[in-house]
Amino acid sequence: MPDKETAQSTKVAGSYGAAQIQVLEGLDPVRKRPGMYIGTTGPKGLHHLIWEVMDNSFDEALAGHGKRITMRLLPDHYISVEDEGRGIPVDPHPQFKVSALELVLTKLHAGGKFGGGGYKVSGGLHGVGVSVVNALSTHLIAEVKREGKLWRQEYKRGIPQGKVKAVGNVRGTGTTISFQADETIFETTEYDLKTIVDHLRQCAYLLKGLRLDIFDEREKGKEYGYGFLFEGGIASYVQHLNRGKERKHANIFYVEKHEPVSDIAVEVSLQYTDDYYENVICFANNIINPEGGTHLMGFRTALTRELNTYARAKGLIKEKDVNLTGEDVREGLTGIISIKLKDPQFEGQTKMKLGNPEARAAVETVFGDAFKIFLEEHPRDGEAIIGKCVLSAQARAAARAARETVLRKGVLEGLTLPGKLADCSSKDPKRSELFVVEGDSAGGSAKQGRDRETQAILPLKGKILNVERARLDKMLANNEVKSLVIALGTNIGEAFNINDLRYDRIVIMTDADVDGAHIRTLLLTLFYRYFLDLIRGGHIYIAQPPLYRLQLGKEVHYVYSDEEKESLIAKLTKERGEKAAAKKNTKGDVGTGHALSVEEGAVPPDENVDEGAIEAIQIGGIKVNIQRYKGLGEMNPEQLWETTMDPEKRVMKQVSIDDAEKAEEVFTVLMGSDVAPRKSFIQTQAKHVQNLDV
Repeated sequence: MPDKETAQSTKVAGSYGAAQIQVLEGLDPVRKRPGMYIGTTGPKGLHHLIWEVMDNSFDEALAGHGKRITMRLLPDHYISVEDEGRGIPVDPHPQFKVSALELVLTKLHAGGKFGGGGYKVSGGLHGVGVSVVNALSTHLIAEVKREGKLWRQEYKRGIPQGKVKAVGNVRGTGTTISFQADETIFETTEYDLKTIVDHLRQCAYLLKGLRLDIFDEREKGKEYGYGFLFEGGIASYVQHLNRGKERKHANIFYVEKHEPVSDIAVEVSLQYTDDYYENVICFANNIINPEGGTHLMGFRTALTRELNTYARAKGLIKEKDVNLTGEDVREGLTGIISIKLKDPQFEGQTKMKLGNPEARAAVETVFGDAFKIFLEEHPRDGEAIIGKCVLSAQARAAARAARETVLRKGVLEGLTLPGKLADCSSKDPKRSELFVVEGDSAGGSAKQGRDRETQAILPLKGKILNVERARLDKMLANNEVKSLVIALGTNIGEAFNINDLRYDRIVIMTDADVDGAHIRTLLLTLFYRYFLDLIRGGHIYIAQPPLYRLQLGKEVHYVYSDEEKESLIAKLTKERGEKAAAKKNTKGDVGTGHALSVEEGAVPPDENVDEGAIEAIQIGGIKVNIQRYKGLGEMNPEQLWETTMDPEKRVMKQVSIDDAEKAEEVFTVLMGSDVAPRKSFIQTQAKHVQNLDV
């Protein structure tokens, strides 16, 4: 029986009352749970600190204050952002009795974006931006040019190191924020220049006439500088997106107008290319909306209506013909929609989709009226656009017939493909996964080694069609693509329905060689162009089979890279007391195809593997066989299960789209019909290729 003191301590430890409720004041909650405010403490979260500070400067530019913003990457992982705005106010706040600058930097929901008249429109409506940056920085310096003086205040981990003070006289106005991310919070504090340049280039397109300078001054003697100034605004953005593509009409459509009823500024630009896909990017107050929203709905409605009206009026569509559909008029379309409104309402914390109903009417009115005039004033462009749309309609009719034929056949076969799809017994999509495997050999091993309850196997014969250069009707004539479409169960094209997906995970499993990489790229192109929602939903994975098998007697290790192999050898060498590096085995004729002797009691190497692919070294007098896997077919079913398919042990990469614009560009370059950009890409990236099998 516990004594009185023990019983008392047990009671206290198990109690839950008001005393156990913690109240985190100021910036403490940010440091306690940084992921709640910036999403992640990885590289993406680190760069998010820059975007938060930049957004404040962008909001000043949106309000008409300042024409230049300068960002610097400095030594010791410092970032500096300087603008020519009005400068953050430094006078005491009437309620809190401290400088407004200190208030903005230390209070989560303090700022000029909550209806106080400081900003007409703003992207940073959450009001936690720069204070979060302050909380997650070891050191932050705020400098404000205002009222002819330079005001300065320093912080360490969000704590002010003194009051706001005037340190000199200056001309002009503006704010400079310099900060050093806290290395105890972030996984890395190394900034990626390319990520910064790509993101800020996009911002410069959206802020027409704003000069944006980026300087990399981290290493002395290796300074870099980038400058962006786009007088054409989003029309220049469309031109940038369409580089390397065949344009269907010469003039880029552009309109910028304020819609007075809803008090929304609308900016739209578009141009058609010879692509088979739509690439429309939407923004609200400079915030990208990957899933579109009401502004996209208004744009699509007006686009379909105006093109049908124009085509009928000019006799480009016969009276007996049906109208062009939304699918028809969007094929090959590159467009940017950017609106600025007072109170944006986003669906979800990530601002993926705009929900303001007034935005639909504003975009539909402004864009519709301007596009009608554009078609009348540019008849050649109008005819070229209609010609593209009519061709799309004809191809879509052929694709519809092909799809119906494929699906009708699939239904008759019960959605199974004899000799191809080895389905799993589970009918619950959440428990099921489909492995898309390269070749019959690997497919055979996968079928034998899998968990038949939850894992289905679809072997592909050869390389599938490059769908970047083919319409849907041609795609569905390809047996491998047709098999995959039926296996997924979602249908394809305009009839796609993600709710009918038969497997929660689709795993691409190919060899670790050039052909395997090519097949993987072809499959990713198919998923990106026709099953984008599967990628966005996190359903697509890439298997990571091991590259090497190391065998020491009965001990077997699988490693997934050359670096991991060398690290393991070093570890084993150290464990066995070897001071020198591993030496080549001189007893066997390595690399000539002769069999190597195996230690007594050792697990023999795979019988179906060419002995020439096995290298032998000695570690502490013990022979180590190193087998290099060039294909999945070299593994027996047990090894394939243990290394690549067992949910408890396997390593897989989930496919995601962090940057839709960059993904679009990469697929166009690598898989498109224009050879020159692909040749240039290969030449510039060749030096980074390792383990190239020719």
